Amino acid sequence: MSLNIEHLFQSSYETELFNDDCISLMEKIPENSVDLIFADPPYNLQLNNELLRPNNSKVDGVKEDWDKFSSFNDYDKFTKKWLREARRILKKDGAIWVIGSYHNIFRVGASLQDLGYWILNDVFWRKSNPMPNFRGRRFTNAHETLIWAAKSDNSKYVFNYDALKELNEGTQMRSDWFLPICSGSERLKGKDGKKIHPTQKPESLLHRIIIASTKKGDLILDPFLGTGTTGVVAKRLARKFIGIEKDKSYFKEAQKRINKARPYSEKDLEITETKKDLERVPFGQLVERGLLKPGDELTSVNKRYVARVRPDGTLITHNAKGSIHRVGAILEGSPSCNGWNYWHVKKGGELIPIDYFRQKARTQNANAK
Repeated sequence: MSLNIEHLFQSSYETELFNDDCISLMEKIPENSVDLIFADPPYNLQLNNELLRPNNSKVDGVKEDWDKFSSFNDYDKFTKKWLREARRILKKDGAIWVIGSYHNIFRVGASLQDLGYWILNDVFWRKSNPMPNFRGRRFTNAHETLIWAAKSDNSKYVFNYDALKELNEGTQMRSDWFLPICSGSERLKGKDGKKIHPTQKPESLLHRIIIASTKKGDLILDPFLGTGTTGVVAKRLARKFIGIEKDKSYFKEAQKRINKARPYSEKDLEITETKKDLERVPFGQLVERGLLKPGDELTSVNKRYVARVRPDGTLITHNAKGSIHRVGAILEGSPSCNGWNYWHVKKGGELIPIDYFRQKARTQNANAK
């Protein structure tokens, strides 16, 4: 029996939560229907003994039954089963993020490749406040690894490059992310003061992932919902969301947490668009529309050169003529030049880049649709 999720596509954002086994539930989801999957599967930590701090107090680690598998072979079977369903329900241009530790992430990576996914990046989440190594026999585990993969090598996956660059103060976002673990008021605790979930992920991590690889209104699935971090961030950012969690106690906490979350206002949800996704507007179109006129003078960014606009959208100076890019390159003695940022128009006593008029044309085009 197929799961009816049509209503998720009919509203700007919607959330559906299921207290169920992830594989059996995913089998009911129609194929090619999900834009992004974030998965935080069992790590198969293989912890046989209790971990003690130097003062002999117990470390509150992962010791739940859901993290225990009888063998690596059983874990691999489980991994391939849920990953196979995940790939089936991803849209052709969809993608998946899987997070893990050294206990499982290499096995997950091999399964992803075996099933036809196309790995795009491995990202290291370097924790600013990791748990110390109490036994002193190994390096302190200060990171977890995320694998970002497209459904196939032909997928035109979403990557909001410029938004990530702005998030990183104008510098390209690298594949090593320095973020704190979940702590303070964000960390869910029971009445006894103990953590409700041993591996609750920080909202900052999911914020970055969702901003990086989805658009507003996209459908995100988390098959291992836990206490609902992915759902909270997805709802705030106006993404549609399906969450699946088998454990009843975790599911109840996730429900409460996601129900409390509120979407940001529409006007606050816009992000920096990736330039390659923007509509192409030739300079000549600005002349055709009267945004710039033949005879208008353009001034170079360094104020050294002046060019005049011609009716066909080319420029002319005392010793050069051609496109906005070609003329700028000739004048600067450079192999190339971005004319949109190089040439400026005087307006109200100020020099305004001609890219301002290109943006104006894009807005007019969008309003005309």
